[in-house]
Amino acid sequence: MVRLNKIVRAFTREGARAVRFTPEMELKRALMNCLLWENQFYEDGVAIADRIKALVPKVAPARVAQLAIEAREVMKLRHAPLLVVREMARSEKHRALVADTLAQVIQRPDEMTELLAIYWADALGPQQQRKRQPVSAQVKKGLARALTKFDAYQLAKYDRDGAVRIRDVLFLVHAKPKDAEQEKVWKQLVDGELASPDTWEVSLSAGKSKRESFERLIAEKKLGGMALLRNLRLMQNAQVPREVIAGAIEAMRTDRILPYRFITAARYAPDFEPELEGAMLKSIKDHVRLPGRTRLLIDVSGSMFAALSAQSEMTRAEAACGLAILAREICDEVEIFTFSNEVVKIPPRRGFALRDAIINSQPHGGTYLGKAVAEIDRKGDRLIVFTDEQSHDQVPEPKARGTMVNVASHQHGVGHGAWTRVNGFSEAVIAWIAASETTLH
Repeated sequence: MVRLNKIVRAFTREGARAVRFTPEMELKRALMNCLLWENQFYEDGVAIADRIKALVPKVAPARVAQLAIEAREVMKLRHAPLLVVREMARSEKHRALVADTLAQVIQRPDEMTELLAIYWADALGPQQQRKRQPVSAQVKKGLARALTKFDAYQLAKYDRDGAVRIRDVLFLVHAKPKDAEQEKVWKQLVDGELASPDTWEVSLSAGKSKRESFERLIAEKKLGGMALLRNLRLMQNAQVPREVIAGAIEAMRTDRILPYRFITAARYAPDFEPELEGAMLKSIKDHVRLPGRTRLLIDVSGSMFAALSAQSEMTRAEAACGLAILAREICDEVEIFTFSNEVVKIPPRRGFALRDAIINSQPHGGTYLGKAVAEIDRKGDRLIVFTDEQSHDQVPEPKARGTMVNVASHQHGVGHGAWTRVNGFSEAVIAWIAASETTLH
């Protein structure tokens, strides 16, 4: 009797032969670029979330926990790691790690309420809206430990109206304060007596001079990095002195800011491009360099220009540009190309000038990644591709060191043979590429 094995082939949304992954690799791809429940060009957010849910029980518990923590701490994602932990709580194999993972993943007070919103919204059907599913003991333990991390300022800042309040979390988990001062703060939280936090939102809504408010917050170091980036144009309109704003940008912490955020800020406040560029490049100043010749290949096909999320004007192309700008800085010798219908070589510019060259290099049409790789890949060189991993044509095996940097959550990947795959759009991607070569050699 002859037994025939049925081979189920995988294809990209553009029709090219694709690569199937293990459940662990597939979970990492879905997670590391996921702005939860937000649609992507080829796939809607619900489908991506459902895939994450299905994959969690198929991956070893310790690895799932590690991926959730990596997504939060390294890739700087907030909601998708919470969904992963919620799915861990369902699985008998995984639930023993829930408390430890959740306590590490939660880094802002409102993430506790968001976790419960995910937990309950997922459990309720149309006839069960008023009947919340009991929260598992491990989730309660994780939330109780997370609660002790936050001070009065943080609790007041994020205690917003909503279906779940921070005090609801406190009542639910019966957390124990770590000292008398925290016990006092928690009582104030319950009684609604926490002092209003000194944030830019509160300061501006108080009706005071916007200029004076921003100058004071900057001087007292009370304007965080994201708040600074989001308010550059408002500060300019309020006539905050340029040197004050520039000094704040140069002094800002960048460890929790994704590279593409600087591109967004520069779009709205182009006068500060030099300072924003410097702040963006700060994240790689201590990275090891990539020796030899490197070719960067950036996807500028139509799918890359869909918004990252419904709340964002940023595109995956701009996320890829941010990574390309960082990668260019650590290459000793570099050539840079874009691909869509054609392959175009662009000048090896630096910073935001490189972004402009990438975006304006050619029309944003088809996705012929296979043709592009075949045309520019050569022995002895390093090839790094920034893409959402779609292709009309088959992508060949790299001739030397090929790295596929994926900035989307699509199920299947492209590129046959010995491609190294990296997922995500934080500067950690560039650090990983540099460090991995050091490790291998």
